[in-house]
Amino acid sequence: MTEGAGPRTPEDVRRALAEQIGSGRLRPGQRLGAERALAAEFGVSRATLRQALAVLADGGVVRRVPGRGGGTFVAKGKIERDLSRIVGVPALLRNQGVVAGTRVLSARLAEADDLTAQALRVRPGELVVDLVRIRLADGSPFSLEHASFPAQRFPGLLELPLGGSVYELLEEHFGAEPADAVERIEVVLASAGDAAILDVEPGAPLMAITRTTTDPDGEPIEFSRDLFRADRTRIVVRTEGGGPRAAALGGARVVELHPQEAV
Repeated sequence: MTEGAGPRTPEDVRRALAEQIGSGRLRPGQRLGAERALAAEFGVSRATLRQALAVLADGGVVRRVPGRGGGTFVAKGKIERDLSRIVGVPALLRNQGVVAGTRVLSARLAEADDLTAQALRVRPGELVVDLVRIRLADGSPFSLEHASFPAQRFPGLLELPLGGSVYELLEEHFGAEPADAVERIEVVLASAGDAAILDVEPGAPLMAITRTTTDPDGEPIEFSRDLFRADRTRIVVRTEGGGPRAAALGGARVVELHPQEAV
């Protein structure tokens, strides 16, 4: 960073930091200096500096991590969600150098509604393990998960630690390995409640992913309805070649995107 009197307004500070990030002088994942030092360097008050950092954070240029050992970091870019692989969110985040965290909002037995019963191939009203969690990326909300699992097949699931990967628990304790998943993606607008949970503005775009996961025998083991922050997520689809014949044989994957008004 350049010494001197420096800019005087939040916009001047924002532009100076953005230029340093764009030029590579500040690298992805790099921690910015302490607020006191940065304010002195730019010749502004800490309040002015915070305004500039807030604008950069809103634009996804930097990320602010709360708590001990936190601070302001140059954003690493969007988190990639690869639809070609079945992987839990903790592993997904760790593989991209992001610190994963979880808040369990609720974990209970519930009666399956019609949609859940159809996906899990159980009778409407049959008991399922109903799990709602917030996934955190570097300490801030990344996704809101609402997953259901057939309770009869997975007795005692609620007694296990549910803050990590449920897929790992299913495989370790019940021998149920996720082998295939059908995912449908819609673009929705955040309701007031979802916006408060995910720390976005009401009406902000979210990626709604509805997923049915099956084991190697084709039996459903999970039905999930998840919301991902669109400003932090990039969807990746890997398609194998093979030409028209391979597509005719069912080798292609279809991702459905349906813009939908907020309720």
